[in-house]
Amino acid sequence: MYGREVAEIHDDLNSSRGKNYRSEAEYIAEVVRRHRPGARSLLDVGCGAGGHLEHFAELFEHVEGLELSQDMLTAARAKLPAVPLHPGDMRDFRLEQRFDTVVCLFGSVGHTRTEDELRDTFACFARHLTPGGVILVEPWWFRDRFLDGYVSGDVVRTGSRTIARVSHTTGHGDSSTMRVHFLVADRENGVRHFEETYEHRLFRRDQYESAFAAAGLEAGYIEDVQGGRGLFAAVVREERS
Repeated sequence: MYGREVAEIHDDLNSSRGKNYRSEAEYIAEVVRRHRPGARSLLDVGCGAGGHLEHFAELFEHVEGLELSQDMLTAARAKLPAVPLHPGDMRDFRLEQRFDTVVCLFGSVGHTRTEDELRDTFACFARHLTPGGVILVEPWWFRDRFLDGYVSGDVVRTGSRTIARVSHTTGHGDSSTMRVHFLVADRENGVRHFEETYEHRLFRRDQYESAFAAAGLEAGYIEDVQGGRGLFAAVVREERS
């Protein structure tokens, strides 16, 4: 998934479909500073092609990104040559630096397959926090909000390219499968077609909350932001005597 052909059109396509990376990044920075005034550093886990990260770079003194897809990293590096970008898996990565905030957006955390993997992911995030830091996670759709059989379609023009995207998402047990077809037309290459399949786990809200707690984190949930999926904000849980 997230191969070269998608990586090269990813952010332009989503922006043309109505996703406002800048306003989302500004909102995330606002939430971060509610919990950690003066936050200076940020790690974007699952940074993709850098759509949010290029704006985070204007909002924080130091930013870095982590991404599993090498093709997405290549696209992000072209956009952000001065930003450290690391290949890595959100479930188990080790960087030498800690950050005032760790963010994971666009439902990327839904690619974890089990509750154990979700707990490992949040524990890994927590290990990369400075004291008093905050973790922000945009979940994939909760099981009770998921629309089985959902169909989406868009035709957009970005620069010299016209892109058509059609998707169909189905549920099976605790997981969802999104099949996406793309048609891309431009002067140089004519029309080309490719497709990708994305698997996500449909965790319940309480499963996210339990996974945060298992990692020693106390999480609050902000309803109806980030396109309706909401946002978890988590900090290290204070020990009570």
